[in-house]
Amino acid sequence: MTTATQATPAQLGYRMPAEWEPHAATWLSWPRREGISFPDAFDRVMPTFREMVAALLTSEPVRINVSNRAHEAEARAVLEGLPQEHLTYYTIPTNEPWCRDHGPIFLTRDYEPRLAVIDWGHNAWGGKYPPSDLDDAVPTRVAKALGLPVYDGGMILEGGSIDVNGAGALLTTESCLLNENRNPGMTRAKIEQRMRDFLGVRDVFWLARGTEGDDTDGHIDNLARFVRERTVLAVVEQDTSSANYEPLQENLGRLQEIRIDGEELEIVLLPTAARMEREDLTLPGSYANFYIANEVVLVPTFNDPSDAPAIATIQWAFPERCVTPIDCRELIWGLGAFHCLTQQQPALR
Repeated sequence: MTTATQATPAQLGYRMPAEWEPHAATWLSWPRREGISFPDAFDRVMPTFREMVAALLTSEPVRINVSNRAHEAEARAVLEGLPQEHLTYYTIPTNEPWCRDHGPIFLTRDYEPRLAVIDWGHNAWGGKYPPSDLDDAVPTRVAKALGLPVYDGGMILEGGSIDVNGAGALLTTESCLLNENRNPGMTRAKIEQRMRDFLGVRDVFWLARGTEGDDTDGHIDNLARFVRERTVLAVVEQDTSSANYEPLQENLGRLQEIRIDGEELEIVLLPTAARMEREDLTLPGSYANFYIANEVVLVPTFNDPSDAPAIATIQWAFPERCVTPIDCRELIWGLGAFHCLTQQQPALR
């Protein structure tokens, strides 16, 4: 493992690219039947995983973390018949499948080594779902497998809690990153500086909080997403009686106050799906949990009247990509969707 010197990744010229910039591959962590993410629904979720991988393979290679050969065989059985030449399996065991949150955050720069990995700490979303030791080790293990330098971020941070525009701006939420269950004792200023130092961003913009049923304490990838340097898709609730109306309006107000290089954001609204429940749990279905690959955009749908306008809005944002809606009514039982499951590896130009 290559470790960081006293110079920060930003000082060394690294930055975190925007998700819409070219990918070399998409990383996934294959779910384990004995995991806690899909209680009593593992087999019903597998067709959604297959559909997700099939769509990704039309766009770019897919790299999948598995626990061992038996686990790899299970994944291969689900993915049988898909183009295997663009699938690679890595024996990197995980606790749960949410690769966005435990996977490597890749950085790029213009000179060698041009690709690096940040290893942020992972504590299972504030200690909610122990154990998390396998997940916590994933970034460094991926870096070792690829022969890349790895830098210890020095704090707890899930990938779904941040969104960047690739040009110096980052969106996050107070309810997650300032939560005492992540980095107790770290001030807002220290957290901001750590992200500037390790992600190469300049401006950190804070929204307030997440929506009902979101066990991540308000990840940004369920709320608002950069789709261009100054354009954001933001989820809003039209029903004033909904528990989500007020927090989403507060977030919208904060987005309207943001200035990047003195210019306002272009804010395009995404609808919400109708409230979903299962076994007395509210499920955090969000159209903002889309994933931008090279040629496709994976969009979660919920057999809801808002599916069509959400798909149309995302297609507007990505006119040159194939927007691919996939039914997530089973997947959302794990309290996440496609962005939560994926992590992009940037291509080197």
